[in-house]
Amino acid sequence: MAAQAPEAQADAKGCALPDGPAAQPEARDGAAAATSAAAEASAREERLVGELLGSIDARADADDAAVREAADKTFGSKVSLKVKLLILLAVVAAFFFSFMMGKYAMTPMEVCQTFWAHFFDPANVDPKMDRVLFRIRLPRVGVVMLVGAALAVAGASYQGMFKNPLTSPDLLGASAGASLGACLALLWGLAGEYVQLFAFLGGMLAVGMAVWLNRQVDYDPTLGLVLAGILVSTLFQSGMSMVKFLADADDKLPTITFWLMGSFANVNAGDFLVSLLPMLIGFVILMSQSWKLNVLSFGDEEARAMGVRTRSTRLLVIFASTLITSASVAVAGIVGWIGLVIPHLARAIVGPNYKVLLPCSMVVGAVYLLLVDNIARLAMTVEVPIGILTAILGVPFFVVIFKHNMKGWR
Repeated sequence: MAAQAPEAQADAKGCALPDGPAAQPEARDGAAAATSAAAEASAREERLVGELLGSIDARADADDAAVREAADKTFGSKVSLKVKLLILLAVVAAFFFSFMMGKYAMTPMEVCQTFWAHFFDPANVDPKMDRVLFRIRLPRVGVVMLVGAALAVAGASYQGMFKNPLTSPDLLGASAGASLGACLALLWGLAGEYVQLFAFLGGMLAVGMAVWLNRQVDYDPTLGLVLAGILVSTLFQSGMSMVKFLADADDKLPTITFWLMGSFANVNAGDFLVSLLPMLIGFVILMSQSWKLNVLSFGDEEARAMGVRTRSTRLLVIFASTLITSASVAVAGIVGWIGLVIPHLARAIVGPNYKVLLPCSMVVGAVYLLLVDNIARLAMTVEVPIGILTAILGVPFFVVIFKHNMKGWR
């Protein structure tokens, strides 16, 4: 019995754990086969998941395309060639003739010769005309057109988002915040670039506060934003009044008052470059959201049913509009009525489809503000603040347009 037990144990070990050179390759082959099978299963699973996600993305893209097509059919998207040519002609004419207007008058031939000599024949350039065109008028024309386009497209976007024809870019307090920031910089005697920086940050801060206040109250999102904008605007306007009260009446107060009236008298090439980047970012965002503004006009419930994320769309539109409005106020001061009047004029030209309304508002706003700036330069012996003229011309202009063009709001 005792002798048989070790033999049985040895037989059991030999059966359970095969050893020797021949058994080891078989074990390795089995492990490799199992690993290969697991890898194939994992790859097949990843391929199936990728195909599923691809089909979902394709379906989402198809749904977006269907929604865009439905909005285009509802609002109309075609603009006649005649209208396009007239708009292009207006832009070229306003841009070209603005170089001839000013205290230093220039003929069309002198403008063309100076441009040609500056780029192709520097040896024969007139230094005085070259300085007037490229150091004074060209930066000014560029900044004026940027500001006009920015305020107009921001106003059109807000009117579409809030579904209200009386909405303007300063609804959520961007202008009031930018004004307070600039007033503080002027009160502290900071340099011009800091005035622009404080104005830009003040506008962004004011709208950020309005959005934050709206999120603290469980209320209608659109009406809540409007009420929050009114509260923030009132708060920042009170701050401006306090700054005026504290400012030196002989030095700082006139500077603050003149800045708030708006002016392009001191703009330069640096101002154009500084304001170009935030405005381009805002323009691109608003253009990308144009078809969603069409869908939002149906109402929030219908927009959500069509797959539009109304909250994120509103935040994007608010961010982009605030970005370009704050940049505009920072470089030019308060320029009113552009964002209220021009969208109605553009609507009368191309209709209510925001895919064509937003670009048209930009072009018309740029041309309109350029013409008003030319009047500001030539109307009197001293330059009239641009904010005064936009208000004087904007009120009757708005009455006429609003009276005869309500088809997009009825």
